[in-house]
Amino acid sequence: MRRGILLATLLLFALGACAAEKVPPPTRALFVGNSLIYVGNLPATYAALSTANGHPLQSQMIVKGGATLDQRVVDGSVQRALAEQRPQLLILQEQGGTLLCWPDESACAKSRAAIKTLAKAGSEVGARVLLLGSYQANPEASARLMAEEAAAAEQAGIPYIAVSEALRAAATAAPALAWYDADGMHPGSALTLLDAIQLYRTLHGRLPERGFSVAAPIYLPKSGLDEGLRDANAPAPLADTPTHIDYPDALLQQINALLQNTQP
Repeated sequence: MRRGILLATLLLFALGACAAEKVPPPTRALFVGNSLIYVGNLPATYAALSTANGHPLQSQMIVKGGATLDQRVVDGSVQRALAEQRPQLLILQEQGGTLLCWPDESACAKSRAAIKTLAKAGSEVGARVLLLGSYQANPEASARLMAEEAAAAEQAGIPYIAVSEALRAAATAAPALAWYDADGMHPGSALTLLDAIQLYRTLHGRLPERGFSVAAPIYLPKSGLDEGLRDANAPAPLADTPTHIDYPDALLQQINALLQNTQP
């Protein structure tokens, strides 16, 4: 009798071990861009949101203030990271004015070519590639920016996640939320969360339900970051960088409601 109980117990342990082995590893995501990504640490924020809502994820990033995607093509950093890390997701975001042809027409052409090149590089290693939009406060500039971003994504054959008009509408409806950093330009915590929600909705076809906390550097505009590959939760170069932020259920649901009638 005791032998039978022992065998049954061992069998249960073995089955439990097999089940544990079948748990898939977290999805790996690579974010590429500039300060619109690193201020507020969107890569770490998205990883925490995705994990809290049933889709474990780890993020890396190649970001530098003022950087363009063309610069990342020229230096080869993204292609090397893709070959070495083989992420399942590649999220691209262009510098705010580049697709509006700032400082000149050549900027647009270089940006479109870079998005196409990086999309192809991501696809070749099996990554799902997305273009995350940037934003403009002026209505005419916002509409034009979104049109240019959508066209660039279509040319590259990748999904486009619009942000600018969703942000303008949400900021008008809930002006008390921290949409912008203290400098009035970079993302505030509410915009970082909005970006993360839009990404989640695009990837999973629904809005997230659970709030979460981020235990990672919450970068400010002055970050000390260079264009090297780094984990989103790696220690910050500057010692005074905040290291934690909470996004409670109530705030998540408030921004979900603001986004309910917008496209991801």
